[in-house]
Amino acid sequence: MASVKLSSCVHPSVIKPGSITGSNRCFLKTPPFLLRQKFTALSAVRGDSNTASIIHQEETQSLSFDFMSYMIGKASSVNQALDSAVTLREPVKIHEAMRYSLLAGGKRVRPVLCIAACELVGGEESVALPAACAVEMIHTMSLIHDDLPCMDNDDLRRGKPTNHKVFGEDVAVLAGDALLSFAFEHLASTSGVSPARVVRAIGELAKAVGSEGLVAGQIVDISSEGMDSNDVGLEVLEFIHVHKTAVLLEAATVLGAIVGGGSDEEIEKLRKFARCIGLMFQVVDDILDVTKSSEELGKTAGKDLIADKLTYPKLMGLEKSKEFAERLMRDAQEQLQGFDSKKVAPLLALANYIAKRQN
Repeated sequence: MASVKLSSCVHPSVIKPGSITGSNRCFLKTPPFLLRQKFTALSAVRGDSNTASIIHQEETQSLSFDFMSYMIGKASSVNQALDSAVTLREPVKIHEAMRYSLLAGGKRVRPVLCIAACELVGGEESVALPAACAVEMIHTMSLIHDDLPCMDNDDLRRGKPTNHKVFGEDVAVLAGDALLSFAFEHLASTSGVSPARVVRAIGELAKAVGSEGLVAGQIVDISSEGMDSNDVGLEVLEFIHVHKTAVLLEAATVLGAIVGGGSDEEIEKLRKFARCIGLMFQVVDDILDVTKSSEELGKTAGKDLIADKLTYPKLMGLEKSKEFAERLMRDAQEQLQGFDSKKVAPLLALANYIAKRQN
């Protein structure tokens, strides 16, 4: 396991050698353990004026932007679209199982990111909805499979019994498989977007899910369980989380930018933004797992500790984990410089929401 290498906030399958230049090269190519040392040093030496400007922009925007109304409105649109996409039809049992997990609630962060990115580059919500729903279908598939006895063996998800507890392991596996395949069928139905962009979006999502993305993170996560933290360090932990958690947040954002008509430059800036908040999402998740109850989380608390999994609090300690999450937040904000100040408000607010969420 010690041979696994990762540059912080980088998805190796999409960032090619030599494609990052200037200050971005310093951030994206620095080994994680050195990167953390630079975080504190840079802030202390330069006063982080760029970050201060961005934070001031975020605070100013928050005064005029109603984030909760935005989230509720977008989540409602996504829920309606999901309900219409996966109807209760024959064979009834498999569609019941698919709908049980797909419509079980949740914050809908990934589809909202997709819509916000689409709107940021000039697209409309209706154009982004198929992509947003496709990402949520795949996210739900990953939750169903993660909860299985052969994986994380969990009984609770979003405050409800997990899929296999209600429908059985065999149906749960098939429900996840069905959601995975239907996600691509649904994405292919996108209208009002050029065929080239739809194909690009399908390729992006497929790469995010496969052996270089979600599956890669899952297999390394499974392989690292019970291993001594002295043998498995931060590089491996970041590999797991950039692939297992961050990759779908990244895919959601990039898909929104693609179908919304974004330029290559805009797409890559949003990719880096999403990669940072995706890793931050998992750091916060690790923190919550050891600081909140099952009732507060809506899922089993402390299960990572019980399973002896690698987590940021385990390797870095709780306070250093919190500091790392804060720095990832600032780096994410920096990627949004240059975009329209009004249109960028939802993404700034979403990043802040992920950083400060309590479940």
